[in-house]
Amino acid sequence: MKPLGRLVIVGVGLIGGSFGLALRQAGAVERIVGVGRRKETLERARRLAIIDEAAPTLECVREADMVMLAMPVGQTREVLAQLAPHLGPATVVTDAGSTKHDVVAAAREVLGSALERFVPGHPVAGTEHSGPDAAFAGLFRGRKVIITPLAETSPQALSKVRAAWEACGAQVQELPPDMHDQVLALVSHLPHLLAFALVDQVARHEQRERLFSYAAGGFRDFTRIASSHPEMWRDICLANRAAVLAELSRYQGHLTELRRALEAADGASLEAVFSRAREARNRWLEERDKADGDNGSE
Repeated sequence: MKPLGRLVIVGVGLIGGSFGLALRQAGAVERIVGVGRRKETLERARRLAIIDEAAPTLECVREADMVMLAMPVGQTREVLAQLAPHLGPATVVTDAGSTKHDVVAAAREVLGSALERFVPGHPVAGTEHSGPDAAFAGLFRGRKVIITPLAETSPQALSKVRAAWEACGAQVQELPPDMHDQVLALVSHLPHLLAFALVDQVARHEQRERLFSYAAGGFRDFTRIASSHPEMWRDICLANRAAVLAELSRYQGHLTELRRALEAADGASLEAVFSRAREARNRWLEERDKADGDNGSE
């Protein structure tokens, strides 16, 4: 891809910072400007060479080739409204939010004629860590990035965003916004909700210190994502609450079946569930590892 002359990243944390680092490593950007709520975070991102400069306001988007929105999704409408009057005539705007129907609704409401240069996206990659210190150039290598273009999205804007993600080493796929939210509700948003809930249950127990002292690998692995950014996941769950609630209801129904099997000492039913789950997970891991190998991922 032709290098971006000026990239503005709003929210220079794990995702935004890794996007900037990946493009810089690929030689796909000349200058990166960071915008955020906390001066100390922006200064840290500058010292880590994620950004070249920090801007105090969103007026800096006027000269940008691309703007990446990587802050919590709950801030999307406000940020879009603030940057809309300052967008240059060719500036492309994209985002990395984990929900899409709310982001699309906000864009339709405030971007006006610039809507054709807005390309919603979501990198299906991350860690439980946050902030600029968590960012690294290889985060998206071999990972899926879902783009949810609108009917109004210009081919030129779509091509530029796709090329940027491909320069990061990502596999770019397209989905309608609503389908994206339905899929991610089950395989991402619900697991985070459950992990937070389990850790909170232990933390509120009167014997919590003893419980935590005996927690080992299983608890650690199941609850790893409960170390994720609380504000970000609050916004995700609220933004996609209809789909998350639907999947939570299905999950509660499944738990009720397991409870009945336990109450009835029905070992055969328990083993059947455990076997199906084990086989499905192993198959998923094999397919994922094969895909990673085919793509040369580390």
